Amino acid sequence: MSVQATARIVATPGGLPVLAGDGPLALRRTRAGGPGHRVTVVGAMSAPLGGDRLAIEAEASDGSRLTVDSAAATIALPGRTGARAHYDVTLTVGEDAVLRWLPEQLIAAQGSELRMRTRVELAATARLVLREEQILGRYGERPGTLTTRLTVHRAQRPLLDTELSCGPGAPRGWDGPAVLAGHRAVGQLLVVDPEYDDSPVKARSLGPAAVLTPLAGPAVLVTAVAEDARALRGVLDEALAQLHR
Repeated sequence: MSVQATARIVATPGGLPVLAGDGPLALRRTRAGGPGHRVTVVGAMSAPLGGDRLAIEAEASDGSRLTVDSAAATIALPGRTGARAHYDVTLTVGEDAVLRWLPEQLIAAQGSELRMRTRVELAATARLVLREEQILGRYGERPGTLTTRLTVHRAQRPLLDTELSCGPGAPRGWDGPAVLAGHRAVGQLLVVDPEYDDSPVKARSLGPAAVLTPLAGPAVLVTAVAEDARALRGVLDEALAQLHR
């Protein structure tokens, strides 16, 4: 039997008036390492399985600071029917608000099929740090089929729209030299900050399999591939440290 579940987070400068999760999406208020609020997503059951439809909606309202992370990696698993699973994330960041979206890795286990969609709406003075990491298969197994799409609007204008499909159900060439080149870990780090209007960041290589690219807006995108989850996290953490975020 498939599961449909939605978790909602709303942060204001004074608190977390909305903190609600159901099914496999349990939310916990945790101690923040700095100013603002921190919420950790805790998996209450194995999900997403084939056929599941999960969603997380997080809003940092005007003037608030919110960090959202997770207690463990999310593992996409095959269901009994072979149906595709869906995981939708909607992030909204208000004026002078800061959202740090830093979940653990998403693992596409063998036999699974997942479509993940992340939509972000930013106010003109909003700040965002967003990290996404995908691991294709658990240790020693072939990957599942994974399609991820990230769409970001700032001040109601498009800032970024990118999609990646991997695994046996993806178009041919996904594992070739122009895409993953045999790597099994892929990720991106997006940093949006109005300060980049006055102090733009220059494009540069971050090693043999990672690059930092300024976007047409006050934002920087880091994309990387790696042999495994640990190496990927190291590259993205180092990039974030260089950006002083």
